[in-house]
Amino acid sequence: MYGTLRPGAYNHDRFLAGRIGTEADAVLHGAVLYDGPGYPYVVPADGGRVVGTLLTPASGSYGELFGLLDRLELPVGYERVAMDVERVRDGARVSAWVFLAAPDAPLGPVIESGDWFSRP
Repeated sequence: MYGTLRPGAYNHDRFLAGRIGTEADAVLHGAVLYDGPGYPYVVPADGGRVVGTLLTPASGSYGELFGLLDRLELPVGYERVAMDVERVRDGARVSAWVFLAAPDAPLGPVIESGDWFSRP
């Protein structure tokens, strides 16, 4: 997660509490972070990088979690796509579901730092 669902952001506890097994800092390479109407969007782009958190569902909660996330994210302009992300602690590349901006998403300005928590 790279925005309002990251640990410390306002939707993390609201939607993910009790559903996450592990959390790890991660970087998505080849993407750019855009501000949106109160939440960010990611768009694939050569040379970009987005800072986020790799969240692994708790045992037995995978289906419930992704049903909830799809109901939350898809109607507001996201598409769920499998992508490789880099886990910061060991540099491992792991496949993860990433919510990317749909073609009609209301993109605002680029967040140059690639980190939702460091936006202006």
